[in-house]
Amino acid sequence: MRRSLISQAVEEVDEPNITPMLDVVFILLIFFIVTANFIKDPGLEINRPDSETAEITENAAILIAIGPAGEIYMDGRRIDVRQVKANVIRLMAENPQGAVVMQADKKATAEKIIAVMDEVREAGVIDISIASEPNF
Repeated sequence: MRRSLISQAVEEVDEPNITPMLDVVFILLIFFIVTANFIKDPGLEINRPDSETAEITENAAILIAIGPAGEIYMDGRRIDVRQVKANVIRLMAENPQGAVVMQADKKATAEKIIAVMDEVREAGVIDISIASEPNF
C-alpha cells in the first residue's frame, strides 16, 4: 500500500505544469500585436528620387504609388486615375486626420502625377506630400 502512494507521488512530480508558460506566451503575443507598427504598402515598388530637404511624415494614412509606366496603386491594388477620388474619400472617412502621401517613381511623368494630385484635391484634400529618399 505504501509503494502505491509513493509511486503516485513520484508520477505527479514528474509532470511539468505548462499553464503559466502558456499564459506568458499568450500575453507576449498580445503585446506584440498591439505594439506592432503596421506599415501600409501601396502595392508597387517605387524608385523614389533623392532629396536633401526630405522630412518624415508620421501620419501617412493614404499612400498612392505611381509607377514608372504611369500605373497607379492604392491599398495594394491597381486603380485607374478616375478611381483615385472615390478611394481617397473613402480612406479619409476612415481616418480624417490622415495625410496623403504620393510615392512617384523617378520615371513617372509629371502629367500623371498632376492628374493624380488633381483627383486628390477634388476629394477635398489640400495637403499632399510627395515621398522622396532622404539624401543625408
